[in-house]
Amino acid sequence: MASLRRLVLPAAGRNVHVISLPHLPKSSCSTRTLLTTRSVHTPTNDSEPTPSKPKPKPGLPHHISQHPTPRHEVQERSEHLSVPGFNPPGGGGGPGPGGSSVFQLTRSPLFDAALTTIVGIGMVFAGGIAYVKWYKKNVLDKIEEAFAGGYDPALELAKQHTHKEPIEDLNGDSHEFHTSGSWTAELRRSEQDLVDAIVHGREPGHYFMLLGPKGSGKGTMVFQSMSDIQAEGVSFCDAHPDLEVFRLRLGKALNFEFFEDSQTGLFQRRDPREGGPGLDIERALNKLEKVALRACRKRGKPLVLIINNIHHFKNDEDGRATLLQLQQKAESWAASGILTMVFSSDDFWPYHFMRRTGSRMHTISMYDLDKREAMHALRRFRMSVSRRAADPKLLEEIVHMVGGRLSYLNRVARAKDMKQMADHILKVEKEWLLSQIGLIADCDDDVMDEVGSLISRDISQLMNPAKQKWSSCSWLLLQEFVKQHRQQEEEREKAIKAGELDPENLPDLPLPTVSYGQARQIMTRADFIEELDHLNIIAIDIDHDVRPDSMLILHAAQAVCAEEGFDELLEGVRERIDEIESLHRTRELTFKDLEKGDKVNLSVDKSGSASSMTSGGSRRFDQVDDGDN
Repeated sequence: MASLRRLVLPAAGRNVHVISLPHLPKSSCSTRTLLTTRSVHTPTNDSEPTPSKPKPKPGLPHHISQHPTPRHEVQERSEHLSVPGFNPPGGGGGPGPGGSSVFQLTRSPLFDAALTTIVGIGMVFAGGIAYVKWYKKNVLDKIEEAFAGGYDPALELAKQHTHKEPIEDLNGDSHEFHTSGSWTAELRRSEQDLVDAIVHGREPGHYFMLLGPKGSGKGTMVFQSMSDIQAEGVSFCDAHPDLEVFRLRLGKALNFEFFEDSQTGLFQRRDPREGGPGLDIERALNKLEKVALRACRKRGKPLVLIINNIHHFKNDEDGRATLLQLQQKAESWAASGILTMVFSSDDFWPYHFMRRTGSRMHTISMYDLDKREAMHALRRFRMSVSRRAADPKLLEEIVHMVGGRLSYLNRVARAKDMKQMADHILKVEKEWLLSQIGLIADCDDDVMDEVGSLISRDISQLMNPAKQKWSSCSWLLLQEFVKQHRQQEEEREKAIKAGELDPENLPDLPLPTVSYGQARQIMTRADFIEELDHLNIIAIDIDHDVRPDSMLILHAAQAVCAEEGFDELLEGVRERIDEIESLHRTRELTFKDLEKGDKVNLSVDKSGSASSMTSGGSRRFDQVDDGDN
């Protein structure tokens, strides 16, 4: 057994702990730190290893001391005591001021502290580099998961159908039938094959724009193609006028947080979002490019990114800059074949803007169904909700009224009384048209504010019926559509009388069309056409043909133009506008200090000399005034 050594530390007024320690080699350590506590006042002796306790007097209880000691509160503190051969490196009695080093690496305490600091900073730096590398890789992995099959937020929302009971009237009859599932399963358009090839990644080297009026089925075909492949390799994002909102939507579609979840904010000199939504969108597209390069090598076909309803971007500097930013990426990605972008728009202006710089852009125009396809679709819709066949004559009458717009056909097919629902839709469309461009006979001079409202693109001001200049020009174009449609009907009647057409199988009359240049000449204002397209009153295709937005708009315009006195009303409004404009162009001259009987003569010299005015003595107006009036 190793020999022990007793260690006694004398300290007046302290109870010193006696520690028995084995003999340690001197080379093992130099100092140790002992913890002492303030306790009862007890004298110590160097010759005795432990203090002796006083014996109690006889006759007293054993637990009562002969000399009661004063009570002291126990207080603990650490004291550094230097004991040779016991304290470890870095202890209280070690070398250096305070012995701050944990391990004594050198004989210089200052060098030990500096070395420890450098090692700590190096570990933090190395950990930061490792975290940044892991975070960047995790960002790319998360974006790649956004294109994985099985779940897409937009597709899941499109596939969910909440059960809703039909609304019943006072008689207990419901106006609409309820059906589960999507009505798109009942119809496959001819353009669906091309859309499938684009969404499935079989059309590399190009990017596409789907251009067509609202409700023509652009989004429906895209969702149908995405559901066929469970959105594998496809991501969907909706545009928004506010670029901050669009930034968040793009981040959600790409599963990208714009570095907002990063823990490196303490080491950054500025906030990444200080640059605005444009820079955030650029960062997201740069990350997407890296993912597309990696995924294209694995999949062997490009990814697909769909930006829906880009007409919601404002037609101003910021909106056009965002469109250009997206188009530049689409051009470079199409050239390399790593990603295909698909844009969809209801309005014509995004196509008109992107056409300037688009070299790889292909545009697909979406139109309403023709008569045969519309009747087939309406019959299928009706069978899916009522489980009984409808009268073919009734279907033909409804298609003639609402046209081949899928959204209208779906709404009519779900109604219990389809004819009543079609009449209701037509009435609502007519009243909405009048609320936008209705004519007022005795309008005031607010019509002159239209130019300012058009420049500022304030749609709420354009919707004001007092803006009669814009309304009158719009009705000139709609009146031309009504005239062309009437001529088409007259030509068809002549063909029926001549025996050239079968009355039982008449062809469908297309919507009347004028060219973009002719529309500008008819309206006498080129800047009014864009607002009509924005309000879905007219539609413009890639051939620059202008037509009514739908058959309902055409029938509503026919009903308004057929009203008694409409031509006189339109002409009277235009004359009133000319009078107001003339008043605004008129300047008033006021003559002061004229006496009774004075005369003012005005003469106009059309030979090129200045006009002259004389007063009384026929003094010229352009002469130098000598103080007389």
